[in-house]
Amino acid sequence: MNLCTLDPLPYLPDPAAYFERVREAPGAILLDSGRPVAQRGRYDLISAWPLETLSPLPDENAAAFFVRLRLALARLGPAQLPAGVELPFAGGLIGLLAYDFGRRVEVLPAQAVDDLGARDAQLGLYSWAVTTDHATQRSYLVCHPRLAADERRRLLALFGDKANTPDATASFELSEPFRADLTAERYRAAIERIQQYIRDGDCYQVNFAQRFQASYHGQPWQAYRALRQACPTPFAGFLSFEQGAIASLSPERFLSVVDGQVETRPIKGTRRRMPESGADAAAAAELLAADKDRAENLMIVDLLRNDLGRSCRTGSVRVPELFALESYPNVHHLVSAVRGELAAGKDALDLLAGSFPGGSITGAPKIRAMQIIDELEPTRRSIYCGSLLYLDVRGRMDSSIAIRTLLFSEQRVYCWGGGGIVADSNWQAEYQESLDKVNILLRTLEAAGR
Repeated sequence: MNLCTLDPLPYLPDPAAYFERVREAPGAILLDSGRPVAQRGRYDLISAWPLETLSPLPDENAAAFFVRLRLALARLGPAQLPAGVELPFAGGLIGLLAYDFGRRVEVLPAQAVDDLGARDAQLGLYSWAVTTDHATQRSYLVCHPRLAADERRRLLALFGDKANTPDATASFELSEPFRADLTAERYRAAIERIQQYIRDGDCYQVNFAQRFQASYHGQPWQAYRALRQACPTPFAGFLSFEQGAIASLSPERFLSVVDGQVETRPIKGTRRRMPESGADAAAAAELLAADKDRAENLMIVDLLRNDLGRSCRTGSVRVPELFALESYPNVHHLVSAVRGELAAGKDALDLLAGSFPGGSITGAPKIRAMQIIDELEPTRRSIYCGSLLYLDVRGRMDSSIAIRTLLFSEQRVYCWGGGGIVADSNWQAEYQESLDKVNILLRTLEAAGR
């Protein structure tokens, strides 16, 4: 059996001290559970210097790209962790799928402008990771058996020293306040068009988003650190690349696979947090009882049951959790869980192919909702509503829905906010909800550097 080596490292609750050591390295990536504040997360994952980096070819569809991903995992080779060790990653792929990777899954129109030119997917093949388990309060350097002994020694020296002190000279500052790409009137017109489509029977729900942008100077990593402090979430992450960086503060799991067991946790239903405890508790209770939000959530649960059913064993898909409350510094959310068991002959990439992009950020039915999104949102979504993920050589996967996510490119930063539109949606309330979801991110960056 090919076993990974595990070298203990000092336990650090905040992954920043370890990530500081590699953040300027090629392919540096952090998947961050938001501990100790965010309660659902357990593991942090850090790596860099991938053996190779894979992105789709110009005319390559999702199926062909996923074949190349499987071949990359095969080139790295199988590996297991020592008996009794429960860690998420034994070497494999880490990276992102943009929302627009969905155009390689389904044939869609191309009306929205691709003004950012971002890659539809980018996944590195990594033979090591620094992994922190916050449940056991232990950190490890996990090395795939393919990693050379001298490289392992170099990494141990790099991470074994005392934690780096963050660079006091590094900074981030906006050059201007964020502005919305859409006026309120254009937003209203789009909502009214969606509701006409619903009345005409085209769809039941469409997730509509608007984009905000500003210019900046400084380091996106410092922006991420400020955002993490303001809004820690269990599916956060940071990665840099030649064109810029991505900072994600997502609260939402897309798909996880552990020993063939599948879970997705869609969010649908939001209320703004209130400063006074009584009013805040009332807002949470109102969300839990709201018929409209429960109906929207159930609609997406049904869509995801269907998506999981394409790759899961017949009869295994179930809903163990419906309309649960999850609370974050800025909002309360209504969350459900859908679980299943992978069918024989299916793997995590089959599951992705049958489910991407996530139903909670498209609408129902999914393909028609995506067509309407492409018609009414003026620009492509890029990373927004895509996914940050890892998939290791054992077939274990976890992934986020990349909401509350910012893209830094050519000294501009972009952020998106949206929500599900149904027949009885009020456009002013939906407009305000799109602001409530991202205001904490926008205001945090507007205050940075002052």
